[in-house]
Amino acid sequence: MKRIVVLVSGEGSNLQALIDACQQGRINATLCAVFSNKAAAYGLERARLADISAHALDVKAYQDRAAFDVALADAIEAYQPDLVVLAGYMRILTAEFVQRFAGRMINIHPSLLPKYPGLHTHRQAIENQDTEHGTSVHFVTEELDGGPVILQAKVPVFADDTEEDLIARVQTQEHSIYPLVVSWFVDGRLSLQNGQALLDNNPLSERGYAED
Repeated sequence: MKRIVVLVSGEGSNLQALIDACQQGRINATLCAVFSNKAAAYGLERARLADISAHALDVKAYQDRAAFDVALADAIEAYQPDLVVLAGYMRILTAEFVQRFAGRMINIHPSLLPKYPGLHTHRQAIENQDTEHGTSVHFVTEELDGGPVILQAKVPVFADDTEEDLIARVQTQEHSIYPLVVSWFVDGRLSLQNGQALLDNNPLSERGYAED
């Protein structure tokens, strides 16, 4: 059975969606460990409640970002993961870290990439009076939020939306599409080849699968 390691920094709602999908048999894999850069991250408690190994690495214990990422990568490798899943992990990864897990690391980002990489995506969508917003699952590359998109989900933006309204609407979609993409990977349907995301050996478009 394929092995998955998840990285979190906060509440871990997407982690919970993955835990539920594994327990329900929608993902045919083992969640073997969860790592965080924050000891108080509730995602670690979600892991413990599901009997998954939970680890926090203290950033302050390392000389610099590179040293922290080497230690984190070494700790992850100890679990021999087939897939590394970023689920609200809020640190920018070094190029060396990304290279170690190239082709087997995915992220979910709360925007319709390539629109709004980085932070505060929901706020930007509201301030720019967008009529739609959404979320994207993508392979992780050295470019921040710039790896090939695998799948997106769109939601409407209403005139009276608050940032919290939009976050909740997007998260509902995240909890649906992230387990689906993970299942594609562990079932051998999804891969990254020559910088291109492929599903069932078919290249995906810039916006991922079923963009319409």
